[in-house]
Amino acid sequence: MVAQGIAEALQAYTGLTPGAAATILALMLATYLLVSSLFVAPAAPSPMAPPKQPQQQREDEKEKEKEGEEEPPMPFVYPDPVEVGEVTLEQLRAYDGKDPAKQILIAIRGQVYDVSRGRLFYGPQGPYSLFAGRDATRALALMSFDPNDLTGDLDGLSPDELEVLQDWEEKFKERYPRVGHLARQDAAGSGRSAAQPDHEEDDA
Repeated sequence: MVAQGIAEALQAYTGLTPGAAATILALMLATYLLVSSLFVAPAAPSPMAPPKQPQQQREDEKEKEKEGEEEPPMPFVYPDPVEVGEVTLEQLRAYDGKDPAKQILIAIRGQVYDVSRGRLFYGPQGPYSLFAGRDATRALALMSFDPNDLTGDLDGLSPDELEVLQDWEEKFKERYPRVGHLARQDAAGSGRSAAQPDHEEDDA
């Protein structure tokens, strides 16, 4: 009864038979679906899966990654201590750390020590680079960074300053190998004969 009433009402308002009206509605629905499908945005890629890329693009990106990679720096290798024997102050200056192939040497009271393992302190950028390749006897006793104090002259030093120098000398003996001594004429005033460097300590 209800369906018959709807069919009679539809025919009265549209002048179409129920079959014709159903056909028109079906065509309208098909047309709507077709048109709407043309304007639907493409589905977004799944966040769990990376977007697919052309083979050439992937290869180009790999090449860029390789170019951007930096090789890790090689660790600095300290030269092995080498006995230099008797050296002059002029010869000592060549061991100031500026040439990485050479040792860093410092003289204290006529004795020459290889301080290469302390490059962070005595190397070109270190806080004590002033002492590298020099006789630092007086400078260490005075705790001075005055280039004029880079000498083995002990004249005028107080007992306290000589004690400070002794402490420095003991530290160098403990930490750094002794590799030579200053020539006699350059060690004058250092308080020790350069020709006989600590034989008593070596025998002990």
